[in-house]
Amino acid sequence: MLIINQHVIQLPTFQSLVAYHAHDASVTSISISPYPPPALPPTLKPEALARAAAVQAASRPSSQHTESSPTRQQRKVRELPQVPNLPSNNISIATSSMDGLVRVQSLVDLKDCQLRNFARPVQAVAVSPEYKTDRTYLSGGRAGNLVLTVGAPQGRSTSTTVGTAAAAASGWLGSMGLGANTGKDTILHSGEGAISTIKWSLSGKYVVWLNEHGMKIMRTKMHLDGADADDAWKRIGHIDRPQTQEWEEMAGFWEGRAEWIDDQAIGTNDEEAKGAENPSALTPAAAILALQAKNHDKSIERLIVGWGGTIWIIHVHPGNTSATPTKSEPQKSAGRAEIAKILRMDCIISGISLYTQNLLLVLAYCNPQEEKGADGTDIEQGANIPTISSGSKPLGGVKHRRNALQPELRLIDLASQAEVDKESLPVNNFQGLSSNDYHLGVLPASRAASVAASRGALEALAGFGNEMWNAAINPISLFSSGASIRSKNSNEATARNQTSGTPNNTRGGVYSTSQSVHPNLIKPGAKLFIHSPYDCILATKRDLGDHLSWLLERDRYQDAWELLDEHPEVMATSDRLDAIFAPTPDRNTSTTDEDASSVIDLHKVPNTPAEREKQRIGELWIQELLDDGDWDQAAKIVSMVVKTPDRWEKWVYTFASAKRFDEIVNYIPSEPMHPPIPGTIYEIVLGHYLRTDKPRFKELLERWGLDLFNGQEIATALENQLKFRDVREDSIEGGEKGRDWHIVMEALARLHEANGKYRDALKCYIRLQDADSAMRLIRDNHLADAVADDVASFIALRVPDGHENRMTIEELTEATSEAISLLVEETQRGLIQPETVVSQLEKSGYSNYLYFYFRKLWQEYREQAVDESVSLLDEFADLAVHIFTLFDRELLMDFLKVSTSYAFEKAVQECEHANFIPELVYLYSKTGQMKRALYLIIDRLGDVSQAIAFAKEQDDPDLWEDLLRYSMDKPRFIHALLEEVGTVINPITLIRRIPEGLEIPGLRDGVKHIMKEHEIQYSISSGVARVLRSEVVAAQSQLRNGQRKGIKFDVVVHSSDHVDVEAKDAPPIPATGLLSPTGTPQTNGSGTPIGSTPKTSLQPITETTQQPDHDHTQIQPGHCAKCNEPFSEWETETLVGFACGHVFHITHLLETIHPGQDIDPSIIGNQDPGRSRGGRFVRGKVTHARLLRDSIESGCPVCKALRADDDTVVVGGVGHGNYV
Repeated sequence: MLIINQHVIQLPTFQSLVAYHAHDASVTSISISPYPPPALPPTLKPEALARAAAVQAASRPSSQHTESSPTRQQRKVRELPQVPNLPSNNISIATSSMDGLVRVQSLVDLKDCQLRNFARPVQAVAVSPEYKTDRTYLSGGRAGNLVLTVGAPQGRSTSTTVGTAAAAASGWLGSMGLGANTGKDTILHSGEGAISTIKWSLSGKYVVWLNEHGMKIMRTKMHLDGADADDAWKRIGHIDRPQTQEWEEMAGFWEGRAEWIDDQAIGTNDEEAKGAENPSALTPAAAILALQAKNHDKSIERLIVGWGGTIWIIHVHPGNTSATPTKSEPQKSAGRAEIAKILRMDCIISGISLYTQNLLLVLAYCNPQEEKGADGTDIEQGANIPTISSGSKPLGGVKHRRNALQPELRLIDLASQAEVDKESLPVNNFQGLSSNDYHLGVLPASRAASVAASRGALEALAGFGNEMWNAAINPISLFSSGASIRSKNSNEATARNQTSGTPNNTRGGVYSTSQSVHPNLIKPGAKLFIHSPYDCILATKRDLGDHLSWLLERDRYQDAWELLDEHPEVMATSDRLDAIFAPTPDRNTSTTDEDASSVIDLHKVPNTPAEREKQRIGELWIQELLDDGDWDQAAKIVSMVVKTPDRWEKWVYTFASAKRFDEIVNYIPSEPMHPPIPGTIYEIVLGHYLRTDKPRFKELLERWGLDLFNGQEIATALENQLKFRDVREDSIEGGEKGRDWHIVMEALARLHEANGKYRDALKCYIRLQDADSAMRLIRDNHLADAVADDVASFIALRVPDGHENRMTIEELTEATSEAISLLVEETQRGLIQPETVVSQLEKSGYSNYLYFYFRKLWQEYREQAVDESVSLLDEFADLAVHIFTLFDRELLMDFLKVSTSYAFEKAVQECEHANFIPELVYLYSKTGQMKRALYLIIDRLGDVSQAIAFAKEQDDPDLWEDLLRYSMDKPRFIHALLEEVGTVINPITLIRRIPEGLEIPGLRDGVKHIMKEHEIQYSISSGVARVLRSEVVAAQSQLRNGQRKGIKFDVVVHSSDHVDVEAKDAPPIPATGLLSPTGTPQTNGSGTPIGSTPKTSLQPITETTQQPDHDHTQIQPGHCAKCNEPFSEWETETLVGFACGHVFHITHLLETIHPGQDIDPSIIGNQDPGRSRGGRFVRGKVTHARLLRDSIESGCPVCKALRADDDTVVVGGVGHGNYV
């Protein structure tokens, strides 16, 4: 097959970026520089990459093809496609071919192209890691020469064929300085057969190549100091191939595969990851390898070579550059190579790489097997064997040649050298392929992630031929063979027609505008690419996503759902795929309103892909169970899987239509969802159980919130059950009387309450005798008036049916206390009229309930001094007397003593009928019938002590006379009188009235007792009299001393120019305007003269000047206690002083004691007629003092705490010497 084209493909979309005609023969190898290419800058955003790619795609010209070759037609100048100049794209691509050409092409600058003809088939090429600066590469082929090419100019095609005229002329003119610079070729090694593989190390320090004799390793000139320049291109190691007959025959045919190990790009498998966390979990061999990898010297480069059926792992050590020899390197050296491990395989190695630190990845070409004929001789596969049926002939076989087997991908454990895993590859036409037709490339996990994140950056490059897959050293290289992207129907002629042309006939274009991405490229982990002339196979490590797909393909929905439930991260890859590789909208298209309106409400579906996939798989699982008839398990799975209301509606309808309510009902959500499940679902289920199973209906109604469905619909159904007597109170269900009726009534009460129909709910609770609910409803909603039609039933809520007559008063009191209290409270509020309660209870004959009601009303009245309850009960006073007579004698007496609303005659009649003597005694005494009451005590009770107490209480001499008259012929009464009468009556009168000769037991002791009491009474009275006389004498003495005591008045004498208060800008007031018709200053009702400036500290003084030494903080001697003004020598107003020492102007004192009242001028004394004659008469003084004392009898206002001392001394006219 002839492969002559180069294609640059971008990952992960497999979109062709650049395609150019490189050679006229098959491409044998490819190499790029630098490798690995530079990574994208971390600051470069994917949006910038997308814009650059879009611009580049828009600028591409249409594809142009030419049939001319470089030897027959001159190159046509045309526009070349442009690749974005990104760091990751700035690489050079070197290819070799069987046509003897080596081409080095820049990806970014397509004009930078070097084409060199070696005139012999070139099987391997390796470009320098620093080709951009040193323009160096190595090549080799059938000639057996390892050629170093340095300094070839760009854009030129040169020939290096030995002996040609062009070569001789170029060499001769070049030596004279006249020829053009066509580069320099140096043969570094030759003479050991054809060279099949050349690989430059990752650091660029070493080069390995394989020929028919073995493997050679050479030190390059890169990274050498000036002193070590002699070590450049010096061979440092040689490893011979195995010396066997098979190797002698096949060494030239088998192509060796060499890969330099990139420790940074190699990941770890699961066991290694676990071993890193727990080293004890690894086997001893694996632990040693892990320790070696951890302690690996970074200066040592590792190389893996697979050739034939043998694998070598080689360590290349740096040389000893010092002049001092060491034990391992006694002399100075450029480096050394040592074999670390050799493995032998039962296959031909077509590709090799280090998958992890402990696992070796091998692409194995299995040797064809021979068949045995009927006679036991070997028969080659594919040979023409005479057979009866033509169908026995192997398909696709080649005559006289053994058919090849399918290639295998194997993982080898380096520690145990055992095969860990093996997978046959489905390759087309594998029967006719050889080991050299397969190639392996690995995209490490670390760099695969960068490929996905770059969103199609131009980073995929690969070649066909020897070591076409450069992924081991360039993890973003893929392939460049025309067969790799051609369709399955293409053939060699078609490929040649499509791509033939000059070497510079480069074209660009997009083969497919689709941006679809293979999901395996997004999976985490390394990516393996296996290439044959007919196929490109992508292999990845199996993960949970693969297991999920495998389960779904086999309809194992339960296992698939459980896997996704336990590992939701399985869908994370698809989520990232949708986010990263969403198709970029065309700039010519715009979003319309119709597109915007098609957005799905996020509340109706799960948010994550994992949840959506779980629901989809779960519903398949449910349907599978339903098809199998397992409704119970299906209902259970519905509760686990279904998360949205619309799906709940769908599945509940499915179960309901099949009459499978019992299976699904326990799993229907009892909490509201957002958005909610349609209430019709719940109503259908409740309606079903209301008809068929009322206990289950009750359970569901209690479990489900009333906000889940329309309560009115269910209430209507319940009312119909009662209306059409589907349930009755006397019916028996399940051995219980009225069970279904109670369920329906309870549910109806609850629904009425939820719908706000509190009165209807209360009626239901009363019929159910649910006292707690009824009381709660009445208190919370003030519905006491709703029970006015049936008060007796309301009171009897807690009284069991038929047990009223068998319960004691105490038990009834406890059972009815809450209802009675509520009735009394609402009666006091006026919501229930007491007439309604009393009339209903009287008609019903519930005297005990009436007693409880009256008692509570009376207790409320007795606890509160003023309350309406007394008037409420007084309206039924006679009835209350009757009820209290029947049930509570103690309460009857209290009511008779306190109330005045009952009729005396009816009360007496009730008490006489009940033979309540104490109550009759009280009633008779209350109406003045003392003698009748006394005779009741003596005759009916015979209680002399109570008779004496009654006589003492009434303190009536006639009553005592009646008692003595009645008792004189009864010795027991006489003795009691002597013992208990005390000093109430005269003992002489009592003793004289005792009949002579009447024998009285205890007479002597009785006489002694009464005499002793009188003696004690006399002694106490005498002592009290003496104490009283002494206290009177002391009080009189204190009074006289107080009346004689004078009060000192300090008079402050100021200079003639001293002014305490000065009025400014005051309007002139006529002197006549300040006096009353009697000459007394007029006041404004408070005692202050009108027109004068009040001298008080309680009123603001405007436009005044206060002396600096004037202090108002405390009362000082010689100052008025009201206005704090000092008394002067010529005071004209009467001063009043108290014994406490406080002195007032009389007007100020009266204002303080009697605020707001007019002052009587006669008390002030300014118009006393005696003053005009030079003094007051005694009569006037006494009268004035009496009036003044009456006005100020409350005492000193400053010393209210000392009001007991109310003695005052009135002094008038201090300046004139007048005293009162």
